[in-house]
Amino acid sequence: MITCIIVDDEQPARKLIQHYLSGLKDVKLMASFESAVDAFNWMQQHTIDLIFLDIQMPKISGLKFIQSLRTAPKIIFTTAYREYAAEAFEADALDYLVKPITQERFMRAISKLNHYHKNIAGNLHTVDDFNTAYIFLKTGNRQTKIFLKDILYIEGLKDYVKVHTHSKMLVASERLSYMEQRLPENKFARIHKSFIVALSGIIQHTSDEVTIGNTTLPIGRVFKNEFLKKL
Repeated sequence: MITCIIVDDEQPARKLIQHYLSGLKDVKLMASFESAVDAFNWMQQHTIDLIFLDIQMPKISGLKFIQSLRTAPKIIFTTAYREYAAEAFEADALDYLVKPITQERFMRAISKLNHYHKNIAGNLHTVDDFNTAYIFLKTGNRQTKIFLKDILYIEGLKDYVKVHTHSKMLVASERLSYMEQRLPENKFARIHKSFIVALSGIIQHTSDEVTIGNTTLPIGRVFKNEFLKKL
């Protein structure tokens, strides 16, 4: 299930997107906001996959709003202005919809989103799939490519994560819950509120801890049963 919010100061625009979303079974609208400030406050406590975002809004524009987020989900801009397209795609927008938005054009944007999720976060059923799968993570002002097969474990530290691979460690501006949604369930497991591990990297485990590489990590009580089922 893909989760999303709408941020647009125009009520008719919000209602139109809500109407288009109501016919989709795999996309869930979590909230709708008329200001970027309200959306920003809500996002401090919630993680979502996608924002439908207007550009020209009072107080904070859509582009400034994205810059304010340490961890930004995918963005589909919804605007009446064509001239911001280049700037929007520089901000790694998934799509740029110009108002009035037709249902056909809206569905094409959703198709792009589904394609992204299948390639990056879908379950990988063959060895070849997993060996070539990768994800881009925001490290500083760059997007860094990480192959999933190289990841040993991921440590969550509030608004960023430490990704430990076979050869290095990098710090990315993502939340652990975001990473959990993006990684294939048959290859990775959440073992603790602060840790996700690669199942293939586990050397040994007890009911309370896991050894992966040269590191021993705790198994949280809340995650224990689900983790042991995967093993």
